Amino acid sequence: MTTAGESLGTRPTTPFRVDVASRARALVRGRVDDPAWARPALIALLVATGLLYLVDLAASGWANAFYTAAVQASTKSWKAFFFGSFDASNFITVDKPPASLWVMDISARLFGVNSWSILVPQALEGVASVALLYAAVKRWFGPAAGLLAGGILALTPVAVLIFRFNNPDALLTLVLIGAGYALTRSVERARTSWLLLAASLIGLGFLTKMLQALIVVPGFALVYLLAAPTPLRRRVVQLLGAGVALVVSAGWWVAIVALWPASSRPYIGGSQNNSILELIFGYNGLGRLTGNEAGSVVDGGVAGQASRWGPTGIGRLFGSEMGTQISWLLPAALLFLIAALWLGRRAPRTDIRRAAVLVWGSWLVVTGLVFSYAQGIIHPYYTVVLAPAIGALVGIGATWAWKRRDLPVSRLALASATAVSSLWAYHLLGQTADWLPWLRYLVLIAGLGAAAILAALPMLQQVAPLTAMLAVVALLAAPAAYAVQTASTPHTGALPTAGPSGSSTLGGRGGFGGRNGGPGFGGRPGFRGGFAPPAGGFAPPTGRFGGAGGPGRGGALGGLLDSSTPSAALVALLRQDANRYTWVAAAVGANSAAGVQIAAGEPVMAIGGFNGTDPTPTLAQFEQDVAAGKIHYFLAGGQGPGGGARESGSIATWVAAHFTARTVGGVTVYDLTSPKS
Repeated sequence: MTTAGESLGTRPTTPFRVDVASRARALVRGRVDDPAWARPALIALLVATGLLYLVDLAASGWANAFYTAAVQASTKSWKAFFFGSFDASNFITVDKPPASLWVMDISARLFGVNSWSILVPQALEGVASVALLYAAVKRWFGPAAGLLAGGILALTPVAVLIFRFNNPDALLTLVLIGAGYALTRSVERARTSWLLLAASLIGLGFLTKMLQALIVVPGFALVYLLAAPTPLRRRVVQLLGAGVALVVSAGWWVAIVALWPASSRPYIGGSQNNSILELIFGYNGLGRLTGNEAGSVVDGGVAGQASRWGPTGIGRLFGSEMGTQISWLLPAALLFLIAALWLGRRAPRTDIRRAAVLVWGSWLVVTGLVFSYAQGIIHPYYTVVLAPAIGALVGIGATWAWKRRDLPVSRLALASATAVSSLWAYHLLGQTADWLPWLRYLVLIAGLGAAAILAALPMLQQVAPLTAMLAVVALLAAPAAYAVQTASTPHTGALPTAGPSGSSTLGGRGGFGGRNGGPGFGGRPGFRGGFAPPAGGFAPPTGRFGGAGGPGRGGALGGLLDSSTPSAALVALLRQDANRYTWVAAAVGANSAAGVQIAAGEPVMAIGGFNGTDPTPTLAQFEQDVAAGKIHYFLAGGQGPGGGARESGSIATWVAAHFTARTVGGVTVYDLTSPKS
């Protein structure tokens, strides 16, 4: 006779409980060869990172409404999902490939379109980035180096900004870290599978932000060619195979879009001839380097001279626009890179530690130089992709030099990096001298004191642990303060910046924000209205952007770089008989259309795409759509560049000449179904 616990199909419970308990202990304890503190410290780091990236996340409302509108469209149309269309009627795509949108699209389909479903995926990508960077660095340099690298990434101000925002750079950063990890694994034993994975992840990065993902490729390929422990011929063959994997993983979507009949797909936003290839090599590609970007709203720069996108040259990453975003530990990373390569100069060709240093060093140097001399469109938040390389190099260099602190060159590297970082932090904090003024002096005193002790360590071994902690505080206190401030501040619009207001010439708190710069129905889910950033912010010259006041500073439809919250009256008007029209309205510029589309929940035609400069639709095409009854209203007052020479300007002029205007909720509205008699 059997007992209840011995009935058929039931196993005794005790072994299962023991197994679960042992697995739980293993999860917390980590690998048997790790120090007892390693796994608990990692868990604490990831939990703290999650809190930093997730707490009060919905305060930013729709964040970048341009991408939020595209996510909303994807929840209504699988075609919009695949192409990355701005609207559910598939008039035009966003000006980037859709990989980052796909992640948010799935979240929004599961949990509805709200601030949390839009922004949480980026926060989780940030936590995953920290975990992956820890794993990559820890593998060959130990858990202390991994924790320091992950902590630096987590606390980099621009990383906090982007991992709490819905721009594509969050996913790009994650997949590039994954590629760096996979490359490190492949170099260990010349593993083809890991090399193919690295190439495929870079390909996914291409489908996130196009050619920017490929900047790391030359350095990665060279590292493998130099360091993989296999004959040269096999290394070359493996790299050729990785090249094929890169092309396939990056090109499958491009091939489908290029071959799809243009008449049955949306216009390729950001291109001037409805070509995905032109977008790749023009607006999102080589044009970013040369400044020759058809469809951009401003011209590029000239090397060494100030331009609309800031001065180019070796000091760009340290300048007023990008310095407080990324450069806090950039001098230390470069010093540690030089020191690590010097210490490993006599190592054999296949030395994995030197190869790992070269992976992150090539990432930092090549990407940094590209950003420094690029003459086309570049924004401070692009620099988030430098944060993993900086974190890795500082983590590797600091722990490596600390273990060899009996060598003069190691002590010199530690002392120099600490002193330079504290002096640089003192300078950067001085740009916002009225914000926590005591912090810059604390960092300076702690950093210089720690540097002095590090230089004299052989005589002061008894205070070595305290000195190490003091040095870490000097390195991280300033960026950590900026990180916390960034996380506690809502951000909206196309160009957010990290740190206290005034830390960047691009607008501080809300980027290019203005009185009407808030998202449509943003804020916490369930609340109407949303966050509207404070008045002010950077306003480019009105002559190039059209409309009085520049972007983000006026107009009930928002501006070139931010959307606004439409009135309830306008939303109600657009929803009337919405199912009878392909687009309930049309407006010049995607951000003029975004807030309206999000609030109304119906497709809005973004004339001219993001900048208002894409030549679509033509005036003839617009007239045909109006005659066919596809567009209900035209909303005037959007702040795209416009101008009589552009299609958008011609359309606005034609509408004003043939239809009667009325004002609804501060917006000039033309009913395109009722022409003037």
